Amino acid sequence: MSQHRLSEGKLLNEKGNLCEAGYAFSLVKAYDRNDVKAGKVRIKEWDYYLIFNKDYAIALTIDDNGYMGLISASFLDFGVPFEHTETPMFWFPLGEVGFPNTSSTGDVQKELKGCKAAFKHTEQGRILTLHLDRFDGDEPLDVDILLTDEPQDSMVIATPFDKAGHFYYNQKIVAMRAQGSVSYKGKLFSFDHQNSFGLLDWGRGVWTYENTWYWSAAQGEQSGHVVGFNLGYGFGDTKAASENMVFVDGKAHKLEGVDFGIPHKDGKDDFMSPWHFTSTDGRLDLVFTPIIDRASDTNVLVIRSNQHQVFGRFSGKLILDDGSEFIITELMGFAEKVMNRW
Repeated sequence: MSQHRLSEGKLLNEKGNLCEAGYAFSLVKAYDRNDVKAGKVRIKEWDYYLIFNKDYAIALTIDDNGYMGLISASFLDFGVPFEHTETPMFWFPLGEVGFPNTSSTGDVQKELKGCKAAFKHTEQGRILTLHLDRFDGDEPLDVDILLTDEPQDSMVIATPFDKAGHFYYNQKIVAMRAQGSVSYKGKLFSFDHQNSFGLLDWGRGVWTYENTWYWSAAQGEQSGHVVGFNLGYGFGDTKAASENMVFVDGKAHKLEGVDFGIPHKDGKDDFMSPWHFTSTDGRLDLVFTPIIDRASDTNVLVIRSNQHQVFGRFSGKLILDDGSEFIITELMGFAEKVMNRW
């Protein structure tokens, strides 16, 4: 497949359509909420952070989808295995959360009754904090994480839809170092920067009502290198470029199309059996062995989100841009299939 690399400039033209579709290694296109021509009720803006090591994970989201917003927290213990998610929602924020136009500056924070979250830029790095009075029954949850060592390259893609004024501008920053803790059920779960990593999923756009996407990411150390990847498909018109990239010590290596190879049983997706990831260019061949499926099916009025975010370990090989082979062994990550109507 041909892949177009984005040039610098404005993201949207005077009609609210993408000036250019394609990929980049940084936010070379300037997003400005004021350039969006869709009504406020249709604009989607969010920051999603996922931090994990080989033992446990925490995921944090602040989201403004126009007609509804949310704060979400998920805690996963891979040893049990165990997962729990709480997602307090609020209605018709219409942009009042105040998301910045770029991931590199600005803060995002939101407070609801019994819940507050903040993602802030500081001289030390990105500081992520969250408190929930009731996370699991009457149990509170407290999160305090510092992300540092942001890599030089990230995955950036500008994706159009087959509908005027609709687009998706997305950045995935993979394999930042993570330091901090999660307090839950009287226990302190610590993240050490030597073996804990965090990623950011930064999204801005106007979507069509119903979509199904596939997304996978992994991060960690392999053979003395910091390694990660971002893989995905199924969302919007991706003829201009895929979002598939491998990162080694902060440098991106661009892949073509991928297939997640989700196994089937009795005519249905069998999420907890091993998956076989392959790429059309022959540069990726990975087996994904699941540990836990963070499944949820939210159905509220016109909103539905059916999610299977499966955490596990990847093993196999990657071919880098210079043709060299990089072996992956038991690299922690996730793969998901999500159907949304929103």
